[in-house]
Amino acid sequence: MNTIITGFCIFFSSLFSCQQNESYKTVSVDEFESVISNPEVQRLDVRTLAEFSDSHIPGSLNINVLDDSFMSMADSLLSKEKPVALYCRSGKRSRKAAGILAEKGYKVYNLDKGFESWTLAGKETVK
Repeated sequence: MNTIITGFCIFFSSLFSCQQNESYKTVSVDEFESVISNPEVQRLDVRTLAEFSDSHIPGSLNINVLDDSFMSMADSLLSKEKPVALYCRSGKRSRKAAGILAEKGYKVYNLDKGFESWTLAGKETVK
C-alpha cells in the first residue's frame, strides 16, 4: 500500500514540476505593455527578419532565435544590466529564447501567446 501511495506522490510531483521555468517570467499583453513602458527595458523580437519587417512592437531589436548566432548577437546587442522583454509570433520561439537568455544571466519577460496576442489586443505596432 505504501508503495502505491509513494508511486502516486512521485507521479503527481513530476506533473507539477513541468510548470513554467522560474528563470524568466511569462506575462500577459497588459503586463508586457507595462513592463516595456519602462525605458530601461530592452525590447527583443526573436522572429525572422521577414516577420519583423512586416510588423513589430515599436523600439524592438530583432534577433532570430533560430539563427546559430543568436546568443553571440544577443550578447553584443543586449545589456545584462537591463531587463529584456521578448516575443515571437505565438510564444513558442520566445519561450526558447527566454530560457537561453535567462540561463546566461539576463532578467527576462516573455510575452504570453506572442505578437499575435499583442495585435489582437489592438496594441501599437510599426512596420
